[in-house]
Amino acid sequence: MKIVLQRVTEACVTVDKEIVGKIGRGYLALVGVFDDDTKQGAKQLAEKISKLRIFPDGDGKTNLSALDVGGAILIVSQFTLCADCKKGNRPSFVKAANPEKASELVDYFAAECRQHFKIVQTGIFGAKMEVALVNDGPFTVVLEG
Repeated sequence: MKIVLQRVTEACVTVDKEIVGKIGRGYLALVGVFDDDTKQGAKQLAEKISKLRIFPDGDGKTNLSALDVGGAILIVSQFTLCADCKKGNRPSFVKAANPEKASELVDYFAAECRQHFKIVQTGIFGAKMEVALVNDGPFTVVLEG
């Protein structure tokens, strides 16, 4: 899995002009699933993200986790994170998981996040989504596992 994790003050995802997921302070997680990804990797990433200390403490140092600040997580599936752009000008997605596997692993990742976060929101797998966010910092990291 590849996850682009953005620290946000707010984020939402809209499908057909209807908000399907919305959070305040926390993380927007864009999730790409590769054909060789496993549930174990998804579980490890959920735990890692819950403990990742990228929120500022009272001194402005990145010492606090989303859990420490009562943060939420909005999970949005994004197969384009699996793009291979090494050859030519058109991305290849041959390493992306098939939709059935990807949907299952994104759902599993969300379930694992619910073990750690009080608020977990998601987009709709396979839908054309519009994502809006206010990136806090900006602070964005890429995790793989």
